[in-house]
Amino acid sequence: MCGIAGFVGVGDRSDLEAMTRALTHRGPDAEGFHIDRDRGLHLGHRRLAIRDLAGGGQPMWSRDATLCVVFNGEIFNFEDLRAELEGGGHRFETDHSDTEVLIHGYRAWGEGLAERLNGQFAFAIFDLERERLYLARDRFGEKPLYYSARSELFAFASELSALTCHRAVGTEISATALQKLFAYGYLPAPHALYSETYKLPAGHFMTVDLRTRHHCTMCYWRFDLEPDEDLAARGEEVLAEELRELLTRAVARRLVSDVPIGIFLSGGLDSSGILATAATHVPADSLRSFTIGFEEASYDESGFAAQVAEHVGTQHRSRVLSLGHARDLIPSVLDGLDEPLGDASIVPTHLLSAFTREHVTVALSGDGGDELFAGYDPFAALGPAALYSRTVPRPLHEIFRWLAGQLPRSGRNMSLDFKLRRTLAGLSYPESAWAPAWMAPIDSKEATELFDQPMPMEEVYSEAMDLWETGPARGRIDRLLQFFTQIYLQDDILTKSDRASMMSSLESRAVFLDNDLVSFCQRLPNRFKFRNGQRKYLLKKALEPLLPTEIVHRRKKGFGIPLADWMCEVPQEIPMFPIPGTDTGWARHAWEAHRTGRADYRLFMWTWWSLQRAAHRSPAMAATVPA
Repeated sequence: MCGIAGFVGVGDRSDLEAMTRALTHRGPDAEGFHIDRDRGLHLGHRRLAIRDLAGGGQPMWSRDATLCVVFNGEIFNFEDLRAELEGGGHRFETDHSDTEVLIHGYRAWGEGLAERLNGQFAFAIFDLERERLYLARDRFGEKPLYYSARSELFAFASELSALTCHRAVGTEISATALQKLFAYGYLPAPHALYSETYKLPAGHFMTVDLRTRHHCTMCYWRFDLEPDEDLAARGEEVLAEELRELLTRAVARRLVSDVPIGIFLSGGLDSSGILATAATHVPADSLRSFTIGFEEASYDESGFAAQVAEHVGTQHRSRVLSLGHARDLIPSVLDGLDEPLGDASIVPTHLLSAFTREHVTVALSGDGGDELFAGYDPFAALGPAALYSRTVPRPLHEIFRWLAGQLPRSGRNMSLDFKLRRTLAGLSYPESAWAPAWMAPIDSKEATELFDQPMPMEEVYSEAMDLWETGPARGRIDRLLQFFTQIYLQDDILTKSDRASMMSSLESRAVFLDNDLVSFCQRLPNRFKFRNGQRKYLLKKALEPLLPTEIVHRRKKGFGIPLADWMCEVPQEIPMFPIPGTDTGWARHAWEAHRTGRADYRLFMWTWWSLQRAAHRSPAMAATVPA
C-alpha cells in the first residue's frame, strides 16, 4: 500500500510536500515527486514496499516519458495483464512491478483500463500528450481517493487530511455531510466532510483536463445482482465446489508478495475459510494467523480462532487484552481516522492490525463475506419486519417502541434489548429506509433537534432509498444485498479496514472482493445466500469439507466492544466544542441521558466524539474551538 497526492493549478512544492508528509503512515519506506511548473502539475507518492522492492519506485514513467503514474494498491491479475500486453508488443522495464502494468495498460486500453483490473487501487496517470489526468478507484472502494475541484485548482489525495494540507483547499464543514453522517454513521460517497471536497465513488474513473481543469466522472462498474437460473440448475453440490474453487483462487492471488503475509483470524466463517483455503496452496505450518482476544467473555472469540488454527496447523499468534486497555486507545484511534466514522469496531480492528504488523507487512481479511452472502442480522429480520409493518398500527408501534426504551440497558455484545430498540426504531420509517435506519446513530426526530431544522428523510437517506426504490434488484433480500454491497461495504467496512490497517502501515487484502468470486455472487440467486433463516447458506456448504462443523455453523458474533458501558465513562468530560449547524445543548442532553441510564445513545455519542476529534484537526474550526 501507499499514499498518493497531487494537484494541478495554484500551489507549489511546499503544498505537495505537506500533502505527502501527511501520508507517511501509509508509505513509510520512500517518497517521490514530479513537478511540472509549466503545466502547474504536482504529483507525490509515499511508498510501502510490497512488490518489486528494488524496481517499483514512484512516480513511475513510461519508456518514452509521456505517461507517469502514482499508485496506491495492488493489482492481483497483473501477471495475466502483463503477458497480454507483452504479447501485443509492449516492453517492460521492471521485473515484476504491478505499477508498470498500469502504464502499459493505459496506453493499450485508455479509459478502459480500470475495468480490466482485479485488485484494490486508487491511482492517477498523467498523460503528457493529451495533457490530462486519468484517476480511478477500485470496484468496491478498498482504497480511498479524495479530491477537490474548483476553477483555479484540482487536487487529490489518499486521505482527506492530506488533501486539506494544500493551502487552497478549505476545511469548512459541510452541512449536508453532517446530516449524512448522523443519518448513516458514515459518509456515503461522493460526500466528504468539508465543503467542496469529495470522494471518487467506488467503481468510477475521472479525467481532468490540465489546461481548463475541467473534470468528468464516469462509472465503469457497479455491483448489480443478475440472478442466473442456469447457474442455479447445476445443483448445490456443484455450486459449492465451484465457490470453494473461486475462493481458493482468490486467496492464491492475494498470497503473492515480496514481504511476509499473515491472515486475520477471528474464528468466524469468513476468516476461517480463507485460512483453510490458503493451506491448500502453501504448507500450513508456513502460514501466520493473528487474533485479538478480550478478557470479557461476551466479546472474546480467541478460543474459536485457536481451534481453527490448530485444525489447519498454522503458526498462530494471539494477544488477549483487557477492554480497559483498548478503551484507553480511543482518542488516538479517532485521531487516525482522517474522517469521522460511527463504527466503534475500528478500535479492535486497529488493535488487530497493530499486533499483526509486528510480524508481517500484509494481511488477508474476510471483508465482504457478510455483504455478498447475506451474513448480517437484518436479513433475518426482513420477513418479521414486513409482517409487523403490515399488521401493527402506528399508535401501537409507538407504544412498543416506548416500552423497548424502558428495558434495562445491557453491556453485552449485541444484547437483545439493543437489537429490539434498533429494530423498532427502523420500523418507524418506510421500507426503503429500513436498512440505514436500523444502524443510524439517531432517528429523524432526534436529528431535527440536533440540527434545529427539519431533516427530510428523502434527503438524508437519498442514496439508500433511491437504490431500494429504483435500483435493478427486486425483492427485499436482493435489495438489502445491494444496500450492503454498494453503500455500507464501501463507506463503512472498507473505510474502517483501510484506516485501521494503514495507521500501522499494514496492507489489508479483502479476499472475497476478487472479481471472479464477486461475479459468481452476482449471478447466484439469493436462495443460495439466505435460506429458511440460515445466512451464508452456500458458503457454509462450500467450507464444510475444510473446517470443523462447529466453526462452520456457529452463530455470528461480530467484532465488538462494550460501547454502551464505555460511553458512560469516557471521555471524562463530555466533548462539547461548537460544531456549526448543530445544537450542542441537545447533544449534551443525549450524553447525560445515556450516562444516567435514561436512554441508549451509544451510537450517537461515538459518532459525535469522532466528529469532535475531526473538528480539532480542522484549521477552519480552530478559531471557534477552545484550546
